[in-house]
Amino acid sequence: MTVPYTLTRVGVLMTPEPGNDLEAEGVLNPATGHTPDGTLYLLPRLVAAGNVSRVGLAEVELKDGVPVGVRRDGVVLAPDEGWERGLNNAGVEDPRVTWIPALDTHVMTYVAYGPLGPKPALAVSRDLRDWRRLGPLHFEYQPDLDTDLNLFPNKDTVFFPEPVTGPDGQPAYAMLHRPMWDLGWFRDGEGVHLPAGVTDDRPGIWVSFVPVAEVDKDVRNLVHLRHHRLVAMSQYPFEELKIGAGPAPLRVPEGWLVIHHGVTGEQPKGFDPTTQKVSYTAGALLLDAADVTKVIDRTTEPLLVPETEQERVGTVGNVVFPTAIEEIDGVRYVFYGMADAAIGVARLDRLA
Repeated sequence: MTVPYTLTRVGVLMTPEPGNDLEAEGVLNPATGHTPDGTLYLLPRLVAAGNVSRVGLAEVELKDGVPVGVRRDGVVLAPDEGWERGLNNAGVEDPRVTWIPALDTHVMTYVAYGPLGPKPALAVSRDLRDWRRLGPLHFEYQPDLDTDLNLFPNKDTVFFPEPVTGPDGQPAYAMLHRPMWDLGWFRDGEGVHLPAGVTDDRPGIWVSFVPVAEVDKDVRNLVHLRHHRLVAMSQYPFEELKIGAGPAPLRVPEGWLVIHHGVTGEQPKGFDPTTQKVSYTAGALLLDAADVTKVIDRTTEPLLVPETEQERVGTVGNVVFPTAIEEIDGVRYVFYGMADAAIGVARLDRLA
């Protein structure tokens, strides 16, 4: 089996609005969703001066069914909570929104840039406008890993849109995530702490689960994750530095399609994006429909690489960073960050 999907550029969807202080350092890495009336909205990361991020809301403008622009509609999430702010930093970053029909709810995973660096968090909404924070994610202790996943910075978190079979054989909601094992940024000399059985210190894609029965009792249980498993590590040259999940996994005939990013280049320690000399490209994984911890195929070459001026020049040059997929009139579109400064859209096609 190969991964029979392609990405083709459509255009630039959103760029920073001149004079808008909330967008002074870029608009990027959006989530998407539909309001109850069916209108498609973008939820972009808006970056103000000082790298302070908020999540905005913008209606997607269509021309002949193709996304061509946006109409801004305010801010829906800001770093208002103490755990989303440090003394010299703040932000709610890189939202991923999954509509979960079984819950009749939009589930937003995002990065809270707080006192201990980037930590994953969760919020829920029925209408995309009013979001209720469920708080930071909590990874249940798992003895066989010989570590506590809550110790580590974590990014690229996103839920599957429907229940899957968990490692214990029970129906569960599953979430992809990407822990980072180097604690030297936090305590000088502390270095890398790998879980038991993991020998590669590069950040890779993991999955964790929440039993459906627990979420049915109380949606707040979505933050309590367990049965942590490594799904995929860097394998090909375009992923040499690290990989991370992008949009919510898409159910396709072959299984679950995960559009991911692969990173090459040089990334200094810390979380200042402007110090990075990297290239972000987009690839894809296919996960087994019966066991989402199992990769059944993956792209050996990227599906999309930075080529246009908007993708090559920006806050962090040479970046395409896919974060959302939507279907419009039978055509699927991938929304992605461009050089950490603008937002583009590409068409996702399945090869015949």
